[in-house]
Amino acid sequence: MKKDSYCKIFSGQLIEIIKVKAELKKFNIIPIIKDKNESARLAGFGSIFNVIEVFVHNDELNKSLEIISELNIK
Repeated sequence: MKKDSYCKIFSGQLIEIIKVKAELKKFNIIPIIKDKNESARLAGFGSIFNVIEVFVHNDELNKSLEIISELNIK
């Protein structure tokens, strides 16, 4: 994932991320989910993060932000 090709559009708890991901997929937008909590667990460290981040390609940024704003999630 090239850092400058993707933009963070949302961060939140797992249940919110599931909702955002499902809604984006309805519009053929495939998000990248970055879960630092799971990464820490798999590496053998304790869980210190409680936020999961959603990234989309810059080409899909505007449409993704519209979709999220319609979800009425904090």
